[in-house]
Amino acid sequence: MPPDDEIDRLARAATTGDARALDALLVAVQPEVLRLCARFLPNRQDAEEACQDTLLALANGLSRFEGRAAFRTWLHRLTANRARSTYRALRRRWAEGGGLPVPDRADPRRTSVVAGTRLDLLDALDSVSAELAEVVVLRDVLELSYREIATLLDLPEGTVKSRIHLARQALRRRLAEPT
Repeated sequence: MPPDDEIDRLARAATTGDARALDALLVAVQPEVLRLCARFLPNRQDAEEACQDTLLALANGLSRFEGRAAFRTWLHRLTANRARSTYRALRRRWAEGGGLPVPDRADPRRTSVVAGTRLDLLDALDSVSAELAEVVVLRDVLELSYREIATLLDLPEGTVKSRIHLARQALRRRLAEPT
């Protein structure tokens, strides 16, 4: 991926309506978006679907980028939200009888440890409030700093740390529940 300053320049130009800058931005960030989606979703095709959804949301919602946080930080937040939405849509499709089955809980006989852990985490994230899920994803999955998260969410750093602590406690309880 190009350096941050080049990505920021493309993002600024794209927010002003520069179609070439938007195209270049989408091409430049696509590999990173796919890599981040793959951190959430164990199946490559699902990660690719989430990546395309993220890029579409980026193209349609770039005007909402206010520049408070670095563009890459904002992109990570968008990617995390779209990857989680893709997972929920996959579960919904499966429940309605379409698509490949998504196990209710990871079955160790059919699911790798890493993939099963991701499925369990995604399910657990849906069991906590949106603000707790968001901060713990930004910190523990996407590895943003406390300061980056605070800037992105326009919260005091202490509040971010507190929410992460509460989210980890809730997730730990949920993940420890018997299957």
